[in-house]
Amino acid sequence: MTGKVFIKIHDDSRKIAAVCDSDLVGKTFEEGKLQLKVNEHFYKGKECDELKAIKILNNAKMDDACFNFVGKKAIELGIKAGIIDGKKILMIQGIPHALALL
Repeated sequence: MTGKVFIKIHDDSRKIAAVCDSDLVGKTFEEGKLQLKVNEHFYKGKECDELKAIKILNNAKMDDACFNFVGKKAIELGIKAGIIDGKKILMIQGIPHALALL
């Protein structure tokens, strides 16, 4: 993986790990009835390289978190961390998106 991703852990009644490619923050993608808003408040957390991101994702897995991935790099990390299935990715205006609940 080249480039960086943002990871933000939201700690509500259940942790939510939001992961997105750093260049997608603040953008909105639409296709048909689908809309994907890469909201800065939800996604812009700690900027990480691959090794740091995998470590954070593995910790979130142990905390029984939900996961939200947006972008090619983020999806690649989700697959490498064993969180998402590469066959279950939604494309919105060419941007990959996946949700996972382990």
